[in-house]
Amino acid sequence: MGTLTVNQNKLQKRLRRLAGEAVADFNMIEDGDKVMVCLSGGKDSYTMLDVLMHLQKVAPIKFEIVAVNMDQKQPGFPEHVLPAYLKELGIEYHIVEKDTYSVVKELVPEGKTTCSLCSRLRRGTLYTFADEIGATKMALGHHRDDIVETFFLNMFFNGTLKAMPPKLRADDGRNVVIRPLAYCNEKDIQAYSDFKQFPIIPCNLCGSQENLQRQVVKEMLQDWERKTPGRTESIFRSLQNVVPSQLADRNLFDFTSLKIDETAASRFVNVVNL
Repeated sequence: MGTLTVNQNKLQKRLRRLAGEAVADFNMIEDGDKVMVCLSGGKDSYTMLDVLMHLQKVAPIKFEIVAVNMDQKQPGFPEHVLPAYLKELGIEYHIVEKDTYSVVKELVPEGKTTCSLCSRLRRGTLYTFADEIGATKMALGHHRDDIVETFFLNMFFNGTLKAMPPKLRADDGRNVVIRPLAYCNEKDIQAYSDFKQFPIIPCNLCGSQENLQRQVVKEMLQDWERKTPGRTESIFRSLQNVVPSQLADRNLFDFTSLKIDETAASRFVNVVNL
C-alpha cells in the first residue's frame, strides 16, 4: 500500500485503539487463546482480521488466530478470493463448505427476508466448527452501528431491550463470541476498507434484499445522526449505563417488595414565619 497519508494513519490508529480498548474492557482475549476469526468477505470482517493481526503483534499476551470462512454455496460465489488473500497473509485458515443457500431458498417464501434463517444456520455451523478445532473464542465483525441497530430492531419488532454484547457465551456454554470492533463505527470501517482495498465479496443472498427492516433502522439512525451528530454514540453509551430500577422488568428488579425506608432521614425542614 505504500506510505499512509496523515488521515489514513489517524484512521488506522483510531481503529486499532478502539478495538484494543474493547478487547481490554471486556477481557475478550486471554493468554493462550485460540481465536477463530469468522470471515464473510465483507469490509467488517476484513477490518477485524487486520486489526487482530496487529494486536497479536503488540499485545503483552500470546494468542493464535485462525481465519474461517463459510462457503454457503451461493451461485457465483468466488471461491478463490479468500484463500488467495489468506495465503498471501500467511495465516492459518479453513473454508467450511455447507450448502445453507439451498436450505434457505427452499424454506423461505419468495419476497420474504432470508437473514434470520441464514444467520441461524451459519451460526450453528460455525459454532460446531469452532468446537472441532479447539477455538476458545469466536470473533465476529459486528461494529458499534450493528449493535445499536440490533437494539432498535429488538425493541421495535420483538418487544425486548437487548442488542449484541461485545462478549457472549453461547447458551450451551461451548463457545464464547467476541466482537472486537464493538467500539468502532461503520463509517471508519468503510473508509479503512476502501484504502486497504480489501477483496470484498458481495452477498447475493441477503445483502441485496430491499425489504430488510435493518436497512430501515439504519436509515433512521443515519437521519438522526445528520440532525444531531453524536446521537448514535450516545445511544451506544446508554447500553453500558443501564439502570434497572428505572425500567419495568420485574425479573430484573424487585418492585414487589419495594417500600419506604423507615430509617431514612426526613425531608421536612423547619419553616420560619417572617
